[in-house]
Amino acid sequence: METLDCRAHKCPHPVVETRKQLLARPDAGLRVLVGDEIARDNVTRMAASLGYQVLVNSTEGGFSLDLAPGQAVEAKAASPAQGKTVAFIAAETMGHGDDELGRILLRNFLITLTEMDQAPDTLLFVNGGVKLTAQGSEALEALDKLACAGADIASCGLCLEFFNLKDKLAVGRVTNMLDIAETLQQAGRVIRP
Repeated sequence: METLDCRAHKCPHPVVETRKQLLARPDAGLRVLVGDEIARDNVTRMAASLGYQVLVNSTEGGFSLDLAPGQAVEAKAASPAQGKTVAFIAAETMGHGDDELGRILLRNFLITLTEMDQAPDTLLFVNGGVKLTAQGSEALEALDKLACAGADIASCGLCLEFFNLKDKLAVGRVTNMLDIAETLQQAGRVIRP
């Protein structure tokens, strides 16, 4: 049985890497080492959703999860959306509460999007969200991957000007409110993290 050691990583890394391994080799078992209860629970839930049997044991530095192929879980067909999927990002944080945690959550959300089978067609950045597309942002690597995968990354020009970031745009293109409104109006699905 192959072993994937994720003890040094926090979520979403253990879930994303485990999912990649399981999808690449669906008939093979996999041992996953994680460093905390959150990763243990998240990997367990994800593997079970894919039909794997999970045996959890405590181990040095965390937990060992033995994932064995079980009965495949039939995927529920989502109703097809008419139009593109658009992520509308209006802040540099996700949720309300602690801003540092919110920045981590939004960066992890963007990283996770790079690993999804189907990423959004367009990511629109407005207000404080444009800070994510500017030089020095911790989200640039994920946004570059999404752009390379074909996603249209568009930042509000007025917002970039307001934050003095227009000449620091590092990924994607500058857009305007008419384009933003039309893109949202024609979208089949809008994601607001």
